Amino acid sequence: MNTVRGADASAIIYNVTETARANGLNVYYYMKHLLTELTQVVRADGSIDEKDLEPLMPWSKDLPAECYKRRK
Repeated sequence: MNTVRGADASAIIYNVTETARANGLNVYYYMKHLLTELTQVVRADGSIDEKDLEPLMPWSKDLPAECYKRRK
């Protein structure tokens, strides 16, 4: 976080993890799923269609069951 870009990146990660937590998700498994699936929806030019993101949102009912596993 020594730069503005670093601070922005940290804020994004914090936002994603807290939103996942607020939706009752196991943050580890949700982030694992998110990072795996995002590589599948990125186009060759680096863009992503918004409709492809909806199943990845923390409130989506399409998330795998492991995303709902309780933390130990």
